[in-house]
Amino acid sequence: MSTIDKWFIGIAALVGVIIGVVAAVFYFRKGLSLRQKKLQEDIVKAEADAEKLVGEAQRSAESRKRELLLQAKEEITKAKVDLERDVRERKTDLAKERHRIDQKEETLDKKLEGLEQKEDALDMRVSDVLAMEEHARDLERQKVLELERISSLTVEDAKNLVLDQARLEYSHDMATLLKQMEEQTRAEADRKAKDIIVSSIQRYASDYVSEVTVSVVSLPNDEMKGRIIGREGRNIRAIETITGVDLIIDDTPEAVILSSFDPIRREIARLTIEKLIVDGRIHPARIEEMAQKAKKEVAQTIKTEGERAAFDTGIIGLHPEIIKYLGRLRYRTSYGQNVLQHSIEVCWITGMMAAELGFDVTLAKRAGLLHDIGKAADFEMEGSHIELGADIARRYKESPDVINAIMSHHGDVEAETLIAVLVAAADAISAARPGARRENLETYIKRIQKLEEIATSFEGVEKSYAIQAGREIRVMVKPEIVGDPDMILKAREICKRIEEELDYPGQIKVSIIRETRATEYAK
Repeated sequence: MSTIDKWFIGIAALVGVIIGVVAAVFYFRKGLSLRQKKLQEDIVKAEADAEKLVGEAQRSAESRKRELLLQAKEEITKAKVDLERDVRERKTDLAKERHRIDQKEETLDKKLEGLEQKEDALDMRVSDVLAMEEHARDLERQKVLELERISSLTVEDAKNLVLDQARLEYSHDMATLLKQMEEQTRAEADRKAKDIIVSSIQRYASDYVSEVTVSVVSLPNDEMKGRIIGREGRNIRAIETITGVDLIIDDTPEAVILSSFDPIRREIARLTIEKLIVDGRIHPARIEEMAQKAKKEVAQTIKTEGERAAFDTGIIGLHPEIIKYLGRLRYRTSYGQNVLQHSIEVCWITGMMAAELGFDVTLAKRAGLLHDIGKAADFEMEGSHIELGADIARRYKESPDVINAIMSHHGDVEAETLIAVLVAAADAISAARPGARRENLETYIKRIQKLEEIATSFEGVEKSYAIQAGREIRVMVKPEIVGDPDMILKAREICKRIEEELDYPGQIKVSIIRETRATEYAK
């Protein structure tokens, strides 16, 4: 094929492509115009539909608007009618209330008018009564003047005369009656007091065991004494230094005596030696170790004994430190009487007497239990057990009644409450019961002799006798030297000397006796 033919074929193909492209563009433009025409028809139709819908919506809105306006008018009309009805009812009620108020005002006016009339009438009657009283006084004055003229006595003289006669007639009877009443009251009070005390003593009975100021430790054999003494006495010195007690090792077989004024130290030493005997190893280091264990055991025992005393007596709310002080009383004695047991007994007796008299039983028992609390510290601190006990009670916020009972149970201060008086009485009862306290014969005889010597040392004293086991001393004075006014002063001076120079349980009664005799012989 020649080149021209190829050119013709190429041109023909190109023409065919151009014709195809032209045809495609033609048909595309024709389809596009048809679609535009269709789209315009749809838009016209949609606009017509929209106008139709808008018209219908406007007509529907107008219709709804008219309906709502009609409904609102009807509701307004109805509300107006209801309001007018309420107004009419309110007006009717107000009219009725006004009418009722007007009627009440009329009634009150009538009553006020009646009261004014009664007041006027009462004023007139008062005036009449005042006039009658004045007339009666005038008549009374005239009668008094007439009586004074007839009797030749004034009213004051007649009154004094009548009173003197009445005084003469009834003074003796009144004195006799008062004396009888006083004697009857005193006898009844004494009988009642004895009944209460006897009943309290009978209801509480306890056994007594005398306690001493030394402790005896039993040994398994006499060889143990040498081991306790140790080489060159080192063990016994260690025991005395650590425990603060004196060890007495004498010829008493199989026994060691511990002596100390402090019962707690003595108890610690006793437990220490017993532990050493059981352990078998006795040397200074072991002694110190056993002493520490004994101190802990004694401290636990003190706490247990204090809690037991509070529990047994029913006293609650005690400070823990006061409970410890109570426990320490377990190791304190007074003339052989255990102070903790004594305090418990005073607690019960005071409570029983308070119950009989209608007082506060709980407060009375509390004061009785704590009355000797100072004895738990009097061998460690300066001061009497009364001062120390009051300080302890104040420190731990006890009540003023309890503090006063502590301070007054030996008569050092005035008892401010009846419970304090009961505590003092219960303390005396507990100390004076047979077997409660003891002292050896030698000390007893010396105390009685010293008591009589103090009494006879005063000027004007003729004789003195100690009676009732030294609880009372009767002093006979010379009547020509000691007069009646001097007896009270003499008794006080003797009491003061006894308090300063003697140590004794309870209290001592001093009775001064002055006797005047007149002797004459008929011949």
